[in-house]
Amino acid sequence: MHRVTEGVDVEGLSRVLWRERELLDALLYRVELEQLVLMSGSARWLARVSQDVEAVLTTLGETELLRAVVADEIGTAVGLAASPTLRALAERSDEPWATILAEHRDALLALTRTIAERADANRALIAAGHRATRATLLAATTGAAALADLQVQEAAYGSALGTSARVVRTSLGDFLR
Repeated sequence: MHRVTEGVDVEGLSRVLWRERELLDALLYRVELEQLVLMSGSARWLARVSQDVEAVLTTLGETELLRAVVADEIGTAVGLAASPTLRALAERSDEPWATILAEHRDALLALTRTIAERADANRALIAAGHRATRATLLAATTGAAALADLQVQEAAYGSALGTSARVVRTSLGDFLR
């Protein structure tokens, strides 16, 4: 069995995993902020908070790509197939890297679990708000300004639904198996 030895950049992988953890923490903050906005019953800030979530998701996607490249390089060096899991990398690593990678995995699993729970709750709130706004819009007999406001709200809910669906990242889930 190959073991991680000198010359393999496990430290580089650890740095990428720290960055990914920081981004997931930022994502959790924004998802929780989104939940507060949704629970307030006001759609005023929903589009902005959804844009903030989307921005973190974009950066997270770039970081995931970097992590995949680094993990593949290390996996190849220790005799693993392409797209190794973090568990497999930890199992093939010498100390202290085996412990460090296992701790990254535990922290990433906890963060992704919490984010998924919050995102599921948010999707339910977003869907309910979207349905209510749509129903009000369809039944509206008010002036043009009120209709325009309802249309903006409906668009914000629609956009938030799309963003919310992308919060849980399957590539990260595959890596953490």
